Amino acid sequence: MGNLTATRPPLPWTAPTASDPVSASLRLPGSKSMTNRALVLSTLATGPSTLTKPLRARDTELMAGGLRAMGAHVSIADDERWLVRPHRLVGPAHVDVGQAGTIMRFVPPVAGLADGQVTFDGDPSVRTRPLGPLIEALRSLGVRIDVTGPGSLPLTVLGTGRVTGGEVVIDASASSQLVSGLLLAAPRFDRGLVVRHVGPPVPSAPHLRMTVRMLQAAGAAVDNTTPDVWVVEPGPLTGRGWEIEPDLSGAVPFFAAAMVTGGEVTLQGWPSGSAQPVEVLRSLLQRMGAEVALTTEGLTVRGSGRVRGLHADLSDVSELTPVLTALAMLADSPSVLTGVGHIRGHETDRLAALAREFTALGADLTEAPDGLEIRPRPLGGGMFRTYDDHRMAHAAAVVGLAVPGIELNDVSCTSKTMPEFPALWSAMVTGKS
Repeated sequence: MGNLTATRPPLPWTAPTASDPVSASLRLPGSKSMTNRALVLSTLATGPSTLTKPLRARDTELMAGGLRAMGAHVSIADDERWLVRPHRLVGPAHVDVGQAGTIMRFVPPVAGLADGQVTFDGDPSVRTRPLGPLIEALRSLGVRIDVTGPGSLPLTVLGTGRVTGGEVVIDASASSQLVSGLLLAAPRFDRGLVVRHVGPPVPSAPHLRMTVRMLQAAGAAVDNTTPDVWVVEPGPLTGRGWEIEPDLSGAVPFFAAAMVTGGEVTLQGWPSGSAQPVEVLRSLLQRMGAEVALTTEGLTVRGSGRVRGLHADLSDVSELTPVLTALAMLADSPSVLTGVGHIRGHETDRLAALAREFTALGADLTEAPDGLEIRPRPLGGGMFRTYDDHRMAHAAAVVGLAVPGIELNDVSCTSKTMPEFPALWSAMVTGKS
């Protein structure tokens, strides 16, 4: 597969409409969240690591490239098995974050450990995403950072080869990645790190639990028993083999297809003990009318062809909001989705974009500060703008199963986390590979 980091021309795409219940057994790419965390931990380890079945997509290629720019030896030539050999981190280096929140928040703390200047910038849309609390936290730990743009990016980390560490207070209510970024590098800080969150609840708590679990798997001593406090002791990280799980967020559109069409979709290779919030997803889909089963074959979702409305706080699984909104518009009763005001600061203002694009197709949505109210009614076809946001494309594809004539202005944005999406989706809907 070629390099995915170049500027992509828009790729118009007509979402296929399902004439029959879908029936598919899929092996989807690996988790972006796990792949990028494993790359960072492997770069900071004392010995080599391997990543088995990693995600190859724009976000993960850019992460590998950024770590490589600082001196890590990262080989991603083999799609099934990536190799990371840690090396002394040095500047000058440049990190292109693209649109990836994980890169813009996970790599600056690593750059503080590099000896030399490391500059960061990305796509224009990423310059408005929340980063200020992380910058201030790193400055309070003694890391020199120059912000040269009107927003948080571009910036330059003036690394000295070490970070003293200590205790930091941060408001991470805009993104759990603000905490995860600090924690991932913390074992390499001279004194370790104590992070105290002060402010509204941190969203996407399962992602924080994934960070802690993966740190511990790499040999770090982490205590997260006190709410909103994380203590990481200084010490070496161990190189190891990482088995990357299939991406749960990427699977949700396919599960939604089973629900909309009354079909059945199985995600192959699902582990019995997952670091991703599979039980939260199971509960949400069951409340909307699906049957969900975990067997030796994988994670299977069956639909009846009838979707129920949903009243739910999605703060722990905000990535699912676009697809659950699409399902809610095809449901038999109204839905209220709350707890996701922070996704206004994702690739685009997702709440505003969902309301704008689906209203243009005839939907009855009310945008609230922290969510959406959806009252189902018949929709028509038309142009759907994706705002260079992969989750918007996923939502449009789900509605397109039941509504003919949904025209996406650009489906190439799905390369951010799943370049295969258009082909996999069309093959599932048509039954032709």
